[in-house]
Amino acid sequence: MTSTETEPETEEFRSASKTEKFAQWLMTREEKRQDKESNLEGLVRLNVMVSFLTLGLVGGFEAVQLGLSLIPYL
Repeated sequence: MTSTETEPETEEFRSASKTEKFAQWLMTREEKRQDKESNLEGLVRLNVMVSFLTLGLVGGFEAVQLGLSLIPYL
């Protein structure tokens, strides 16, 4: 084997390695984004629950019923 025969193989390996690193980076970024979205969903649910509890304490049961009846219009 000469050095010219092994040179393309190493260049191909380097490009495959860069491609694999890029793919791994994309997958990691997507996982972080999904984790962030699930955290935001949890915070939104908590906010809605606290809002209804506050509405119930301030406005009474009738205000909660009215709020629940208006949800389909959001």
